[in-house]
Amino acid sequence: MGSLFAGILTDRVLVAKLQKMAGTSRFKLDDIIIGAFKGMVVAWFFVAGIYISLWWGFEDAGWRETIGHILVALVIISVAVVAARIAVGLVQAYSESGDGNLPSISIFTNLTRFIVMSIGLLVMLQYFGISITPILTALGVGGIAVALALQDTLSNVFAGIHILMSRQIKPGDYIKLDSGEEGVVADISWRTTSIRMLSNNMVLVPNLRLSGAIVTNHELPEHEMSVIVSVGVSYSSDLDQVERTVIEVAREVLRDSPGGVSDFNPLFHYTDFSDSSIDFNVVLKTKSFADQYALKHEFIKRLHRRFNQEGIEIPFPIRTIISK
Repeated sequence: MGSLFAGILTDRVLVAKLQKMAGTSRFKLDDIIIGAFKGMVVAWFFVAGIYISLWWGFEDAGWRETIGHILVALVIISVAVVAARIAVGLVQAYSESGDGNLPSISIFTNLTRFIVMSIGLLVMLQYFGISITPILTALGVGGIAVALALQDTLSNVFAGIHILMSRQIKPGDYIKLDSGEEGVVADISWRTTSIRMLSNNMVLVPNLRLSGAIVTNHELPEHEMSVIVSVGVSYSSDLDQVERTVIEVAREVLRDSPGGVSDFNPLFHYTDFSDSSIDFNVVLKTKSFADQYALKHEFIKRLHRRFNQEGIEIPFPIRTIISK
């Protein structure tokens, strides 16, 4: 119990203090390394205490050797866990950096964790005197059969890796598939890509299907996007006055709305002589795809109010019939 208490004290005081000090630095490496040891110090102290107790408590050399091997195996596993935490932390830190070529996504973190833990398992088998060469050979031969049996799963795995490495779709992007599904990419896992719709429902699309689909990514080449609003005014309107009024309202909305790009100069173009109105388009700019709805909402309200003040008419559809 003394070793367990010492481990808890070390973890709660020393490791916590080091973690707090690392949090004040501008480097992430120390945070990753110190955070990886969180909780493991307790286990190591506890194993060390048991090992010392068994060494003095058991006179039978066979029992001491067996239990010692078990404890060493636990230490190897715990070291592998720490190494996996550090490796995953480095992958995530690299993906979040400006130069990172990998998005912070579960498929890469899970793959990193699997590789490190597999190496730890092989080290443990080697420690017990089990040759890993036949195991690797058997895995190589058996891998062919497994690959054939899991052909669809592996296709989705490699499709997911291809999607991420191409950097054309990543978490946070708002995408629309040719089949109609659209929303924000939440995650890309081993088998599926999770897309959160505007209704807050989650759509799971197999990676293989996504890689072969026609996808519109509203975040590329940049997050900002143009929004076109179509309006019509009566034929009796002063078109110069209409243009000035619309531009003024558009600038106010872009300046006052959180999702508007305030330094963008709105565009105005008359487009058509329709049956009952002269039509025009106004081009606004939003910071992201989702911001367009609130921006258009505010623009339509303000433009309608301003048209009423200026006496500019938005006509109802009418048709003149001349009868002879």
